[in-house]
Amino acid sequence: MTRLRADLTLLACAAVWGVAFLCQKRAMIHLGPFLFIALRSWLAFLTLSPLVWRECLDLGSKAKIPAMLSLAGYAGLAFFGAAALQQMGLVTATVTNSGFLTALYVVLTPIFSWLLMRHRPTRWVWIAALLSFVGTWLLGGTSLTPLSQGDLLVALSAILWALHVVIVGLAARFDLSATFTAAQFVVVAVLASFAALSEPIEAQAILRAGPDILYVGVLSSAVTFTLLSVAMRATKPAEASVILSTESLFAALAAFLFMSESLSLVGWAGAAAIFLATLIVQLPEKIERRF
Repeated sequence: MTRLRADLTLLACAAVWGVAFLCQKRAMIHLGPFLFIALRSWLAFLTLSPLVWRECLDLGSKAKIPAMLSLAGYAGLAFFGAAALQQMGLVTATVTNSGFLTALYVVLTPIFSWLLMRHRPTRWVWIAALLSFVGTWLLGGTSLTPLSQGDLLVALSAILWALHVVIVGLAARFDLSATFTAAQFVVVAVLASFAALSEPIEAQAILRAGPDILYVGVLSSAVTFTLLSVAMRATKPAEASVILSTESLFAALAAFLFMSESLSLVGWAGAAAIFLATLIVQLPEKIERRF
């Protein structure tokens, strides 16, 4: 995969995740956070099962499977922690604060990438990360109400989302995207299923949240996280996190289309800043190639 195709793939993932934010918020009306995470994860695993079978049949050497599964376990733990904190936070956190606080992972990813993968970010990545962070703040209207418990949970989830992006980058070298993604969702599903035993489980509630579960489980989980694993072969976690931060743009667009929300002038300035950040990540490399 070329760098350009990887960037476009990441942009597509961000679009799906932006819409998924609305589905996750809406599902909390009917389900508890852990039950929702468990259902989306089991659905993601089932969706990926045929691809896993095909991938394993084409696998020439099985020597790399234990190492890949080990990373999938760590990815699953990071994903479960991040998803749990985010879902619990969404119960009480405002949309504005949630978008702003979740975007912290854009700034944290280069730090984890530096510490775990020895990928020292260039100054352009730091500039893009900062610009993306400021853009998300502007997109949220430049105002934050006093932080609630839900806000703090969402902020903590950003740490684990950043760690998850870096782990996916480490696993990209195994070239087992579907298997890695499915394995991580098994870990998430098992942990969430045990946690969901403390929540009400009603068939009618699950049916009412069915469309949201399908969207998040199939598109926002199985498809996008597999594509993320593939795209990470051609880009670094720090650059990827900046492009993925455009999910806030797509979330704003989805809110405008489906919830009749609109952006202020300051919000549009934030959208432009995020878009500029995605360009800054890749333009320096193109300039260097030209000269």
